[in-house]
Amino acid sequence: MSSISKSVITRRRLLLSLAAWPLASLAATGPETLTAGFRRWGSGEFRRFGFLVYEATLWAGGDDPLRPPLALKLTYKRNISGRDIADASVKEIRNLGVGDEARLKGWGEQMASIFPDVRPGDHILGVQLPDEARFFFNDRSIGTIDDPAFARAFFAIWLDAKTSAPDLRAALLKRQAS
Repeated sequence: MSSISKSVITRRRLLLSLAAWPLASLAATGPETLTAGFRRWGSGEFRRFGFLVYEATLWAGGDDPLRPPLALKLTYKRNISGRDIADASVKEIRNLGVGDEARLKGWGEQMASIFPDVRPGDHILGVQLPDEARFFFNDRSIGTIDDPAFARAFFAIWLDAKTSAPDLRAALLKRQAS
């Protein structure tokens, strides 16, 4: 192999490793490493009928909190079954007009198999990558859904302009002072 091609390969490896740097933290599962390399954006509360359901915090891997990679952490304040979390997610995605009923049903089944029952203080961290969504419960990996359309639809629940929680969306997209 010529020194020119070795140089090109070395340069490509370096560029690929730099591009993947914000995602490298996902290999570890410690609480401080899941969002390493991401910038914290905003946080807010989600209430239903006046009751606090969860607090949410958004991190972005770049300068745009609407483009992956990004991470959204929900810290629950109530007991909720994993099935109810999955069903509520499907309902919100449906209300955004994303996906047909067969696709929504499949996504609901996938989420129900991943999401655990939660209690006050538990948290689920969702990480949106370009081609998938990864989920962590109390800092441990619980599953991945390898579907770019699902990843976009799931995070749209909070980040789409048509979300059912526009005040929470505004709070999430408000950049924290450095």
